[in-house]
Amino acid sequence: MSGHASRSRFALRLAINFSIGLGLITVSLLAGMLGYRYFEGLHWIDSFSHASMILGGMGPYTEPKSDGGKLFEGFYALYSGLLLIGVTGLILAPIIHHIMLLYDIPDTDGVQSPKRKGRSIKKG
Repeated sequence: MSGHASRSRFALRLAINFSIGLGLITVSLLAGMLGYRYFEGLHWIDSFSHASMILGGMGPYTEPKSDGGKLFEGFYALYSGLLLIGVTGLILAPIIHHIMLLYDIPDTDGVQSPKRKGRSIKKG
């Protein structure tokens, strides 16, 4: 495997994972906007603002007025926190894998980088 193929494969994996993450964030933002619009009766721009603040980890800037809005905001905040962790892992996965290949660190399944194949590792 040449270095160029490895770099292009890395770039493709990073682009795919970034696109998936961006798609998840976009769908989540739209779901948050719909929730604020439905439960709190906010205008679209206010719904966008509230959903963005929660999704971005900043928290709400006004308290919801209805019980449904409070429940929605609580569950949306929990979901958003988990989404942040998941999307971060999704984007970092190809980067960490690429670093592992650069430094000849074997995967957990024992697969070694192309540079290490055929070489034995001395123990002790």
